[in-house]
Amino acid sequence: MALPDGGISGEEVPFPEIIELNVGGQVYITRYSTLTSVPDSLLWEMFSRKSVKGLARDTKGRFFVDRDGFLFRYILDFMRDQQLVLPDHFPERGRLQREAEFFNLPELVKLLAPKISKQNSLGEEGCQSDPEDSSPGIETTRNLGSLGGAGAACASVVPSALDGKRSGFITIGYRGSYTLGRDSHTDAKFRRVARIMVCGKTSLAKEVFGETLNESRDPDRPPERYTSRYYLKFTFLEQAFDKLADVGFHMVACNSTGTCAFAHEQTDDKIWTSYTEYVFFRE
Repeated sequence: MALPDGGISGEEVPFPEIIELNVGGQVYITRYSTLTSVPDSLLWEMFSRKSVKGLARDTKGRFFVDRDGFLFRYILDFMRDQQLVLPDHFPERGRLQREAEFFNLPELVKLLAPKISKQNSLGEEGCQSDPEDSSPGIETTRNLGSLGGAGAACASVVPSALDGKRSGFITIGYRGSYTLGRDSHTDAKFRRVARIMVCGKTSLAKEVFGETLNESRDPDRPPERYTSRYYLKFTFLEQAFDKLADVGFHMVACNSTGTCAFAHEQTDDKIWTSYTEYVFFRE
């Protein structure tokens, strides 16, 4: 077993130089020295111990951490060089700050916190917020007003959510398949929906579905841009419909297409595949 960079001289550590992590289902491969680069951080505590006992592992033996796997890449980048570099219009600052707090990275927490200058005015990041926080109420208006001229400037760019929920469309789509035998009324064999896709404005999708929205295929989409690459972490259409109805959406249109192919050359069983979309709107 190789000694990792930065290891204790003359002592053999229980970890290899290259370590595989499973963070919320996402696999990361990094160096031991990177994981122990920030003293007193959670990862430093995990990988500075003298035994691997007590550390959770997945079925392939990778060390498992039950956190947001997609935001962890920014945590790992910070631990490599102690710098914060985010994409333009990054919409997850609040959630990333929570991850930084969990991993006990106080310097990263400071870099992610909104900046307010001594002159009681907002810095460059003062008007930024996560999409899940972009529907401020009366309290937010008061807070902006208390910041003087800069606060009024920020208030002028806050979405119309101050007066109510934002309007817009959300489309729900899914692909399904089922097998029909000779008697289509009695031999239908249905398969469950494999994935429910979400199309629409990023901020609306996050408002409706929250933590049940999987953003892995389009993680850095700005809140006011549109996407067709999100999908849900559950596979029950009725659950998606309930979430939309709870926040004031109602269905305005739907459509479906299907194709048929023989399952076996020597039987009459047929496999039908279909794609269905439901369009929801909120005024």
